[in-house]
Amino acid sequence: MEQWITQIMTDFGYFGVFFLIMIENLFPPIPSELILTFGGFMTTVSPLNLVMVIIMATFGSVVGAILLYSISLYFGKERIKDFVRKYGRILRLKESDIDKAERSFLKYGGRTVFVCRMVPLVRSLISIPAGMTRMPFLKFLTLTTLGSLIWNTVLISIGALLGESFGKAAAVVDQFSLIVYLLIGVGVISFVILFFKKRAGAPLDDE
Repeated sequence: MEQWITQIMTDFGYFGVFFLIMIENLFPPIPSELILTFGGFMTTVSPLNLVMVIIMATFGSVVGAILLYSISLYFGKERIKDFVRKYGRILRLKESDIDKAERSFLKYGGRTVFVCRMVPLVRSLISIPAGMTRMPFLKFLTLTTLGSLIWNTVLISIGALLGESFGKAAAVVDQFSLIVYLLIGVGVISFVILFFKKRAGAPLDDE
């Protein structure tokens, strides 16, 4: 994976940055942390400009998010879940992920799009409930662009500052991602435990 990312960015420059980030939004297994920090590193050893790398990465993020939003808007929740049921293993997705993303979106509204664009894993998923619930496109576009711009700017700048040590930055962010995944897992487990406790303590209906 790392060699593939390195080769594309080396061969195609700004377009490589755009392409990789766009694909990363559609296929979460591709690590944006590595792409962005390496993009920052490339600005120190090639003609690539820091500002242009940030712009192209953000453009790729937005295009990928729009594609997911449009697909979800067109197909709806049930057909999306059917697709995840068949191919979710490849994309590291489960039907429950779609339900959780939708619940979070409905509970917290548009700000969820902005915040989740800076959270590993769910940064891609959040486009799905936005499309399914028919969130106004201009609002979705604005919040997605702002959240993506912040995330991309931070990681690309870290890669540029560390230069050849950009791998350390990717490792640090990777650890952050792992912590986020663990917290999500703990949250899900806690929810399941509380749910069954409530079920167990609920009075039985009279027959």
